[in-house]
Order: sequence, then structure tokens, then C-alpha cells
Amino acid sequence: MDIFRTPEDMPQDYDRTAVTLGNFDGVHRGHAVVLDALRTSARQRDLASLVVTFDPHPRLVHQSDSPVEMICGLQQRLGRIADTGVDAVLVQHYTLEFAQQTAEEFVLDYLVRRLRARLVVVGADVRFGRDNSGDLAALQRLGQAHGFEVEVIDEVGEGARYSSSAIRRLLESGDVRAAAQQLGYDHTLTGTVVHGEKRGREMGFPTANLALDAEGLVPADGVYAGWMTFPARGLRLPTAISVGTNPTFQGAVRTVEGHALDVAFEDLDVYGDTMEVSFVERIRGQVAFRGMEPLIAQMHEDVDRVRAVLR
Repeated sequence: MDIFRTPEDMPQDYDRTAVTLGNFDGVHRGHAVVLDALRTSARQRDLASLVVTFDPHPRLVHQSDSPVEMICGLQQRLGRIADTGVDAVLVQHYTLEFAQQTAEEFVLDYLVRRLRARLVVVGADVRFGRDNSGDLAALQRLGQAHGFEVEVIDEVGEGARYSSSAIRRLLESGDVRAAAQQLGYDHTLTGTVVHGEKRGREMGFPTANLALDAEGLVPADGVYAGWMTFPARGLRLPTAISVGTNPTFQGAVRTVEGHALDVAFEDLDVYGDTMEVSFVERIRGQVAFRGMEPLIAQMHEDVDRVRAVLR
């Protein structure tokens, strides 16, 4: 899949494109429906399939005092879009200037002239242009006048529309299993393995700690069943995942760390490796224990429950 940062980066062989646009945060099941339709319709018409995604998220530009935490980072988003088999992604830098285009300017200058669109794939509730003044009817009218088709896709699934906002709320409450049902995959964080306090090793539960700048929305504090994957090693391990500040030890920094089950994990030197942490089910919330012994007893119970979930 080709990745462009501006329309001017597109080579001449992208002279006729099928385009869809959106934030695509999470690249959830609804997004997958749209991207599959884009790829299929583009091939039928001998067009290049082009996905336009925005960075930063428009809400961060229009409502900087009310930021949104992204389900996945940009590199994660690009990877999941690539998995759909589309030809290219344009990462459009979103600015207030970009948002000030009128609906007609957006269509004629951006879609037709710069992106060379011959097909535009959208949902029925599409809005575009300054103050979201353009709608589906306007897009269809402009398409007829300027030589591109409009294909309308229904993203509804299981009686309700898939929603990145709803998925964020599920993750923030710790319901990673329900989030996975909407995403179509287990929610995953991606980052580098860093050194921690090594308390887990001292208690017989060595862990790999994820860097604080890892990509992906960190779910609610607690203990989870999931997986640690080390792509460079081709290694995927069943894991008890801990998210939180370690209140038993008066911790202040929120961390994500994983204890691999039934593996001599302490023998693996993974510091500096890229690690993916995938969440399957929440086992319990975060608890402050009165000392090491009750904490260790609980950790044994947690591992048993994680093993049962992943089995």
C-alpha cells in the first residue's frame, strides 16, 4: 500500500481514483465495510483505491480544550487500513485552513482536481465543507456535474451503527471484550519494552513493561487476559496484563505490563523490542493490597483466571 502525505505526492498513474474519506480511528467493523466496498468498486472500474484519513483528528483542531484520545495511533491505523487491500492512503494534515473550504471548493478543488476522483464512497450521513454545509444530496449533484460517481454504503451492523466514540467509552470502562466485538479484533497497544521497577520479578511474576508513549488507547486500570506479541521474534505469548499505578506500592505513574504464562520469560532479553499488547477480557479492577503476601496470592488467582479465559 502506498502512503502519501500530500495530494502532490501522488504519482501520475493515480490519474483516476476511487476515494473515501474519514478519521477511521480504530478501523472498526463499520470502517471495514466501507473499505471493502471501496476496493471492490475501484477494481470493477479500473480505478486506484485511495483512502483519505485525517491527522490530527479534526476535533483536536476545532475543540482543543476537549481533546479526544485515539483508539489507535497513526501507524496502527495505517497498518490496519493496509490489511484491507486498498491501493493507497493519503494522510491529510488537518488544519483550520483546510476546514474553511466551502462544500463546492472541497469537491472541485480537492476531490476532483487534486485527488482525481472518479468514484467517491461515503456513508449516507456524509458531511463536508465549511461548517459541514455539504451533504449527500450536494455531493451527488456535484458528482453529476463534474464527472464522478457517488456510492453510498450502509455501515450499520447488529442493529446499530458502529462507532469509534462508543468503542472509546467501552475501553475507558475496561470492557475490552465488547470493544473487540465492534472493532473486529482485540484492542492492541504497540510500543517499546522498557525497564520497570522489577517488583514482578521479585515476586515470581516477571513482566515486560510497555513504554509510556505506546500507540493506542490504554483501557481502564485493572488486570486483563490477553497476549503479548514480539513481531521481530515471531513470538506470541498468553499474558496476564496489568494496567494501573501499582497502588500497593504507592505508585504514581500509570503503566502497562505483561506477565507471560507458563514461559521462562525472565530468560528472554526483550528490552528495546517492539511489543504488541492485546486485550481479550478484563479479570478485575485495580486494588491496593495490604502488603506483598495478599498481593502475591491474588496474582496467582489472576493467572489461573487468565489461563482459563485464554484456553
